[in-house]
Amino acid sequence: MRIASTKKVVAGTILAQTIYNENGIILIKEGKRLTEKLLQRLLNNGITYIYIEDGKTDDINLDQVIPDKLRIEATNTIKETFLELKELGLGQRSYVLEKRSEELSNVVEQILSEIQLSENALSLLADIFVSDNYVFQHSLNVTIYSLTIGVEMKFTKKQLTEIGVGALLHDIGKMFIEPDILQKPAKLSDEEFEIIKGHTQIGYDYLRKHHYIPAVVSHCAYQHHERLDGSGYPRGIQGEDIHPYAKVIGIADVFDAVTSSRVYREAMLPHEGLEILYAGAVDLFDKEMIEAFKRSVVAYPNGLTLKLSDGRVGVVLRQNSNSCDRPVIRILEENEEKITEPYEVDLEQTVNVTVKQVMVD
Repeated sequence: MRIASTKKVVAGTILAQTIYNENGIILIKEGKRLTEKLLQRLLNNGITYIYIEDGKTDDINLDQVIPDKLRIEATNTIKETFLELKELGLGQRSYVLEKRSEELSNVVEQILSEIQLSENALSLLADIFVSDNYVFQHSLNVTIYSLTIGVEMKFTKKQLTEIGVGALLHDIGKMFIEPDILQKPAKLSDEEFEIIKGHTQIGYDYLRKHHYIPAVVSHCAYQHHERLDGSGYPRGIQGEDIHPYAKVIGIADVFDAVTSSRVYREAMLPHEGLEILYAGAVDLFDKEMIEAFKRSVVAYPNGLTLKLSDGRVGVVLRQNSNSCDRPVIRILEENEEKITEPYEVDLEQTVNVTVKQVMVD
């Protein structure tokens, strides 16, 4: 299977990976021949990339660190918790979080277990889900990425649990912002953006009222948009004044935001998201944390078509555990012509060859 841009896939192509909604219901099953109507349905649901069959790459497998079943169950836990809180409103001192805290901790424990047991680097492009509310999937993805960074940086079990719960709840304040603003498909006005920015203060004020929520979890909600140079919000604090958990979650938050499809823009691919983070290293983000993330997340997922610096074209066959940006490639073209006998090139061993271009047709 290989990755293709949904808008460039032609009718009659066979889908290679099942697509679910956030409740775990199958929307389109793998093996289904895609029609124009189905392709438009995918585009309307914000699916930028899909896996397709092409005959030459059908033996390529996905490295799913987080199983579909766990993703679905975790998303539902987040959704149910957030919607209950929203229904009760800010005015009530709700016991929803107290009631749900064990479930949220269990979600963190399960995700952490999968990350620690897996020998594969993290690749979430393989996990394609359609969600009615971006906040739910985003909260889960940010938790997965944050825990990945925490594991790589050798955080203790207690720290990993705290940062995991903090990541799950980092955007809780958005549930108390009007949906018309939160989900506006057009560009926000300055006034609307100020309202959106208020989610950090709202989330902090809400969480810190609950004595069973650790103070550091409240600060994850409060500080995840702060930046090292003081350009963030809500307080514009700098450097060491920002809690380490908030620094980690800030990195995960940006990466997921740019690699997820939104109403107003298509998703970037993982290597593009990593480039954005690197551009902000030192000034905006902690460089050591960025490096830890780079070591843990796949830059070029299996099935992605790459053009190499020597002109050859191939598809990512598998990953190298020690070099997340230097995978093994199955070469399919040389000198702009398809070859009859594909062969492998290991970029970890072939240091004089680099990735020149990502090709998603």
